Amino acid sequence: MLNNSSIIWLESATNKDVHLVGGKNASLGELMSELTQAGIRVPAGFAITANAYRDFVETNQLTAQIQSQISAWQQEKQSLEVTGKAIRRLFRRASFPDGLSHDICQAYQELNQRYGPSEMDVAVRSSATAEDLPDASFAGQQETFLNISGETELLEACRKCFASLFTNRAISYRKEKDFDQMAVALSIGVQKMVRSDLACAGVMFSIDTETGFPDAVLLTGAWGLGETVVQGSVTPDQFTIFKPLLQNDRLRPIIEKKKGTKAKKMIYATDGNKTTVATVDTSGKEKAAFVLNDDEILQLARWAVLIEAHYGCPMDMEWAKDGNTGEIFIVQARPETVQSQQSGSSIKTYKLKESGKVLSAGLSIGSAIAAGKVCRVLSSKDIDQVEVGSILVTEMTDPDWVPVMKKVAGIVTDYGGRTCHAAIVSRELGIPAVIGTGDASRILTSGQEVTLSCAEGDQGYIYEGLLDFESTDVDLSNIPQTRTQIMLNIASPAAAFDWWQLPASGIGLARMEFIINNLIKIHPMALIHYEDLKDREAWQTIRDMTQGYDDKCDYFVERLSQGIGKIAASQYPHPVIVRLSDFKTNEYADLIGGKDFEPEESNPMLGFRGAARYYSDRYRAGFLLECQALKKVREEMGFDNVIIMVPFCRSLKEADKVLKILADQGLERGKDGLQIYVMCEIPSNVFLADKFAERFDGFSIGSNDLTQLILGVDRDSAALADLFDEQDEAVKIAIRQVIEKAHAVGRKVGICGQGPSDYPEFAQFLVEAGIDSISLNPDSVVQVKRRVAEQEAQASD
Repeated sequence: MLNNSSIIWLESATNKDVHLVGGKNASLGELMSELTQAGIRVPAGFAITANAYRDFVETNQLTAQIQSQISAWQQEKQSLEVTGKAIRRLFRRASFPDGLSHDICQAYQELNQRYGPSEMDVAVRSSATAEDLPDASFAGQQETFLNISGETELLEACRKCFASLFTNRAISYRKEKDFDQMAVALSIGVQKMVRSDLACAGVMFSIDTETGFPDAVLLTGAWGLGETVVQGSVTPDQFTIFKPLLQNDRLRPIIEKKKGTKAKKMIYATDGNKTTVATVDTSGKEKAAFVLNDDEILQLARWAVLIEAHYGCPMDMEWAKDGNTGEIFIVQARPETVQSQQSGSSIKTYKLKESGKVLSAGLSIGSAIAAGKVCRVLSSKDIDQVEVGSILVTEMTDPDWVPVMKKVAGIVTDYGGRTCHAAIVSRELGIPAVIGTGDASRILTSGQEVTLSCAEGDQGYIYEGLLDFESTDVDLSNIPQTRTQIMLNIASPAAAFDWWQLPASGIGLARMEFIINNLIKIHPMALIHYEDLKDREAWQTIRDMTQGYDDKCDYFVERLSQGIGKIAASQYPHPVIVRLSDFKTNEYADLIGGKDFEPEESNPMLGFRGAARYYSDRYRAGFLLECQALKKVREEMGFDNVIIMVPFCRSLKEADKVLKILADQGLERGKDGLQIYVMCEIPSNVFLADKFAERFDGFSIGSNDLTQLILGVDRDSAALADLFDEQDEAVKIAIRQVIEKAHAVGRKVGICGQGPSDYPEFAQFLVEAGIDSISLNPDSVVQVKRRVAEQEAQASD
């Protein structure tokens, strides 16, 4: 096997050889030598070394000519475009030294012999010696050539790779990162092609790319060759997997599955006698299907964990599935360069102070808000039109766009996913972006004033006009410990990962109805009785939304379990209290298909809600779907930190009925450590607290409803707003009473209403009363925790 100063087989390379084979090839070699025994597959290949590049430059006497061009650019005697073009022309006109071309062709023949056929298809990838460092991604700075076959094509691809060390974007990037233009060399990786043109490919991160949440694997994929995902020319499927539970082979902790449009795919094509690549439309069947099944998703996620553990840092990986063999391969692995570099000592939060008309929406990249005038540019040839501080709107970006991406306040694209070029560069530059809108470049016009918001979870929005917003720096250093548990109120799965750095002890309130409203959108009874729906418009909408589900109810169970799972993952192993659905009838009716199943009530706030629904013949079948989702979350996904909470439970008889149904569905209190809480929001819960404590493991005070029912004030009435007071003496007496009764029999009491977030003195009262936990809106956690620590210190003096 040929190994010399010009050629090194990948399995012989390690991370110590970056100076010789570049970051990309060194990483692949490390994977092959260290992790193939763990089952990770990497396509075989060889590296053409940096020594070979230097030999090529020296033999063709290119050094002085390159330096002359760079000097002219640095002295502003010529443009970057002229400089890059002139240098690349030097390479294309140069010849390979005889010894080098012989070594490359010999290595190619040896690779052919490993797999049998001659003229093997290979991927030819650039690997710069300054590439993939922890603080510099060099994403897409050099070229990759796919489906190269034969010695002539291989040598020509290598020549183009050498030239790509001086693409305009690479020259500009090295200047920005203060790298010596002449000190960087280029290695080339030549690998057997994985026939993903017949299957699928994509990108994987061992960290959440938006929030830096370290316990998630983010996986994206599309049909065909993986370049469409990297470039952002398609909106791929997206999967999120919770890493800590992957070590248990019995569990399947997939907490998010989002189907991308996957409108196009890149495949092999024939051009005369030459095989090239072409982009074609995907079929309807391909658009409707996920590119990976659950077993494949989990396999890749486990590989991500192994690779991250070996390298000791979060990783950015590319994968490909061979359509002939069904095997999955890792084709690249490099350090993640954005979230892993954050200090974690503070977080910056953004909040819109007014609402506006939504013009377009897509995936949010980052968590910031930006406002400005739209600059709509559809071709890289016109990027000189991009104005400083504008909101760049385009179909997709590639590395040629990087110089102007640094100038803008925000970026909006029609296509792409969280791992595409536009997303990666936006994160690195700290610029908010909304990716994969599908229509922004057709809807938005240059000069139009808009506000781009990435501060509302994983969905990003473009609003009409310049909306007012604020940003806040939250200092996470030196936060005191408290006896009182400080927990979070989380409204939706989309926001769960945003707050993982906060000093919280779990989630005191996760509202199931928010998940149903945001992720599912369909009334559960409309899914159960789908074929009999009278509302034909709802019938058609449900048909389209549940495409791919043979049983419509599976749509509800899967999406609800994933939503709960994502929230539970954000605070695992701390407790996460999930409140069973508590829509009012008018709110249920607003769900798709809901009007066929909900009565009209004059006072829904005091009507058919909470526990009363769960055992009623009118909703019990829908409640059983909620039970199935919770059972899946705890037993199949593995989130045994989930606690179930029953809302608006009016009587002991009602409590017994609900607990029996839960037990019948495999959610028996005490089994496998399952705890079941009850909301304390009705006077009967206070008066009979000792009896409710016999049936439940704890209480969570819903101060809004409790205040409403003690004072007889409609919480939604503007006319009575001055009478609605959670700090009224009657409310405080009730709170003290339930805490005393619960503690007398060893039950915990928390509070999850709005009061502690809004009123510091109310939080102080709760500490004095002996509350066990206070669940807060995330933006008030640090402030209230410091205040609680002060109060606890005073009480102990």
